[in-house]
Amino acid sequence: MVALTRAGVLTNYIEIAHQLGINPHRMLQEVGLSEALINESEQRIPTVAVITLLEESARESGCVTLGLRMAESRQLSDFGAISLMLRHQPTLRQAIAATIQYRHLLNDALAIYLEEDAKTVIIREEVVTDLEISSRQAIELALGVMYRLCSALLGGNWHPLGVKFTHDAPPDLQLHRRIFRSNLEFCAEFNGIVCSASELDKPNPLADPALAKHAKSYIDSLSTEDEHSVVLDTRKSICLLLPMGRASIEQVAATQGMNVRTLQRRLDENGATFSDLVTGVRRELVVRYMRNENYSISQIADLLGYSMPSSFTRWFITQFGQPPVTWRAEMHHNQP
Repeated sequence: MVALTRAGVLTNYIEIAHQLGINPHRMLQEVGLSEALINESEQRIPTVAVITLLEESARESGCVTLGLRMAESRQLSDFGAISLMLRHQPTLRQAIAATIQYRHLLNDALAIYLEEDAKTVIIREEVVTDLEISSRQAIELALGVMYRLCSALLGGNWHPLGVKFTHDAPPDLQLHRRIFRSNLEFCAEFNGIVCSASELDKPNPLADPALAKHAKSYIDSLSTEDEHSVVLDTRKSICLLLPMGRASIEQVAATQGMNVRTLQRRLDENGATFSDLVTGVRRELVVRYMRNENYSISQIADLLGYSMPSSFTRWFITQFGQPPVTWRAEMHHNQP
């Protein structure tokens, strides 16, 4: 199944591209997207094409914050059909839970997970595809949109503790500070927003339970079981749980509301195995981490679920044919 996203994600792309001095029509054409799609926000388009468009546009323009620029003007209404339901949830926690439940209507490749202890909550986000491609712009767009969703619901009551990114910091943090208004950390162990648990349970002053229920009924009429891909959902769960050391088949099955036997059966029906999916996600993540010199080999091993760097090194050699230190040195040597 090809991961799809709403064409509405490109709402302000053309305007920003013009501001940055690049030709949006040519860029869209190069990734196989039609400019007409921008006026059809509910149309579903390949997520990989969107990620490639953003990365190539950032590279050509020299603007490393392109994704975040797109997030800055996002409104809750840009969520499309689910925006009414989100706007009228009683609390931010319930709005995020609804976003997680219906995220396939926004972006099949978007993975969201709430990690919580007694006092702190982490809203983890990842963009997961089958290709080993950079997704810095898509990650910053996703985190920016999530931040603005929280702010739209709570207004002045939204005071997160910090925002974290696995990629390195841009040369200028002015835009990040303007949008997020909280502590920023780059080269972190995950992409996400950190806030106090009490923030999530603050009442939403706009909430109307009757409207929320009506909107949910409408959205449920749009959703069918066919829209879900157990393989893609499993990959997303692995991607989120792996850096936490919790990407076991038991934990992944639990995040999808099924037991291990059911998950194994459904994966088998789709020609996949859990171990192969873990390997695929590790390959995708390791390339991302290895390209960032701020991560040591031991840190990368830990982020990929290896307690011993030597075990990671053996796995890396089987996958890439050489030790990670050698691979990284050659990669940097071959960079223009």
